Amino acid sequence: MNVVALHRSPWGRVRDRLACALIVVGITLPATAFAQALNMINGDVTQKVALSDLHAMSDTTFTLYDPYQGREVEMQGVEFRAFLIEQFGEVPPALHFTAWDDYEVTLEGWDDPNWYLVSSEDGDPLTIRTRGPVRLVERDYGDRDVENLREFNDWIWMIRSIEAKW
Repeated sequence: MNVVALHRSPWGRVRDRLACALIVVGITLPATAFAQALNMINGDVTQKVALSDLHAMSDTTFTLYDPYQGREVEMQGVEFRAFLIEQFGEVPPALHFTAWDDYEVTLEGWDDPNWYLVSSEDGDPLTIRTRGPVRLVERDYGDRDVENLREFNDWIWMIRSIEAKW
């Protein structure tokens, strides 16, 4: 059996190390590095609400059973109706949501104090990996069956933008 020693140039090693470093950074870089703001769209005007500002205005903390996680979760957020009035001057008749995974939906009936725009869960800011950076949930879901996830399909995750539909 012949053994052949491979000699590599120092530049080859540097290139390999750089490639490994870039792979590690790409894997470990938090997904929120790309999600720093929530886009609020009103006609031709787009206003960016920084996530840090949203965390600061999230003045309500509550605990609820999250049917998707199957456990009690402490959430922190802002009442969605009040947030809409602050952003648009009133609650629009319908809203078009776009999520970071390109999910889109238009829904009506947001003049309800039961909905919260959540930005933290169990004391940690939401990230895209934890279905954030912001999420829309109902604080009180009444007598719905928490075992039937279809009854919660109006919860919206990973919200990237909210557009008023007048």
